[in-house]
Amino acid sequence: MSENVSEAGERGAVEGGRVDLGRVRQMWHLLEPLHATLYYAPEAFEEAAALGYGTEERWPSYFPYRAAPLGETGSGRVTSAFYSFSPRMVTEHMESAWRTASPDQVLKARERAVDRAYRAILGDRISSPELAQAASLARRAAEAANTAGRPLSAANAELAWPEAPHLQLWHAATILREHRGDGHLAALLVAGLDPVESLVSFAAIGAASVERFESRGWSPEEWAAARQRLVGRGLLTDTGTATDAGLELRRQVEQHTDELAAAPWQALGPDAVGQLAELVGEFWVAVLGSGLLPSETTLGIGKV
Repeated sequence: MSENVSEAGERGAVEGGRVDLGRVRQMWHLLEPLHATLYYAPEAFEEAAALGYGTEERWPSYFPYRAAPLGETGSGRVTSAFYSFSPRMVTEHMESAWRTASPDQVLKARERAVDRAYRAILGDRISSPELAQAASLARRAAEAANTAGRPLSAANAELAWPEAPHLQLWHAATILREHRGDGHLAALLVAGLDPVESLVSFAAIGAASVERFESRGWSPEEWAAARQRLVGRGLLTDTGTATDAGLELRRQVEQHTDELAAAPWQALGPDAVGQLAELVGEFWVAVLGSGLLPSETTLGIGKV
């Protein structure tokens, strides 16, 4: 997450009165850290611990926090919606998740966690007119998102909007990132990349290290088998790096993802999107400056 706002803005030009796909990707880069605070802030771990979830690592709280909008669903649906995680890992964390706390309790806890974390990170800026304006614009974009065929985005969009502007900003960022994420899974399916292949091919283009992708729970044997399948398709070399065909396929996946994520931003319009990018930049810097988020993620932010 090292890309700065001005660099992102250079790729976010508006052409012909429409929001350029570079701007669509920039908005993901800017909003993703605002959403991801939930999974790393100490306040989130404290709220999870109070519910009875383990806090020795982030996964025991990550899965129920992210899955709670889906309701009391089992590991099969969560595996489907989250896609790139090993089914074993999902089952490990979801099989007792709703016995520990109900989805409604988790939703309330995550709102408390975000409220506390944002107050700690943003300080007096929590009540600034700039934040309220950013929240209003982000909400307009989120409410314009068509969630048909996008289960995680739809589940979050169905939740009631919080009253506080900083919580509205987080909620909007969450709807929009899940909207993009649901579309990304569609792009991976069209590209013929199964869950583990999606990670192997992403590592092969340098989006993140193999070690970082190991956090998704796949065994060395599953990773090696996926690599061989991609070698057989001409997408990877025998050493695991992407071939020209592999690079092109991943480029197509990311472009397709941008295209599928564009509609809310087109609805908001280029001027308002540009205004939101400027407003959010301050809060983006504050979140990154908090040191809570890892410098390398499996999302490839700053790399794609």
